[in-house]
Amino acid sequence: MASEKKQNPLREWLLITAGILILTVGVYFFKFPNHFSTGGVTGIAIVLGHYIPSITPGTLVTIINVVLLIIGFAVFGKSFGIRTVYASLLMSGTLQLLEAIVPMDQPMTSQPLVELMFAVGLPAVGSAILFNLDASSGGTDIIAMILRKYTSLNIGIALLCSDIIITVSACFAFGMETGLFSVLGLIIKSLFMDVVMDNLMIKKCFQIITSAPQPIEDFITGTLHRGATQLHGEGVYSHEGKTILLTVVSRHEAVLLRNFIRKNDPSAFLIITSSTEIIGKGFRGVN
Repeated sequence: MASEKKQNPLREWLLITAGILILTVGVYFFKFPNHFSTGGVTGIAIVLGHYIPSITPGTLVTIINVVLLIIGFAVFGKSFGIRTVYASLLMSGTLQLLEAIVPMDQPMTSQPLVELMFAVGLPAVGSAILFNLDASSGGTDIIAMILRKYTSLNIGIALLCSDIIITVSACFAFGMETGLFSVLGLIIKSLFMDVVMDNLMIKKCFQIITSAPQPIEDFITGTLHRGATQLHGEGVYSHEGKTILLTVVSRHEAVLLRNFIRKNDPSAFLIITSSTEIIGKGFRGVN
């Protein structure tokens, strides 16, 4: 359907770095000062930091991540994902750097609900970028990988249960108000992640019915560097022969293709749909 575009490793590593930095900003400036424990390694670090005040949350995140990375290498060996290692260490290092240069003794504002939105939204965006590149920030994802290998547990349910336990523990560590904000944050995080992931993965599927396919084919293959499938059909009313082109492109490419067809073949009939699951050459692999 779509020709495989050349992979750009530099772009992917830059996106992973950007995803981690967005995630870290949300965690450090909004989660840590407000003690919003919404699960994961950062949630564990926030709760443990209350009981071990001599160790900062950023340091606790680093300790937990390093331990989990060591376990990951012990279990998976060389097959352990280098992207996860890079993202995990970058997140830990950035948190400790921020603790050194921008100490946060209290929340940035007096509006906890607003801060909760940033504490949940920024990490959700960052995590979605990572997941879209088959990477993660490590932490509890490593535990999930190990559980997937050795047990038949439903990983999603197992991670949700662990997040709930970590979140509820904030009620005992920081009081009911902070605990309830954390519970609300966990709910919002679950919903927001799905929305962000879907929007990042959306592709546009074109069905183009035309009597002059060649210019459109040349634009798809030559300008967009995509592929297409050509079908032959016949108009029911006119019994005139038609060509049906099927192609899948990104949202930006969809605008270019739609404008080209409008300008060069205004009689063409277009059916444009959105999809978040495109599997095949040029998009996602089957596995």
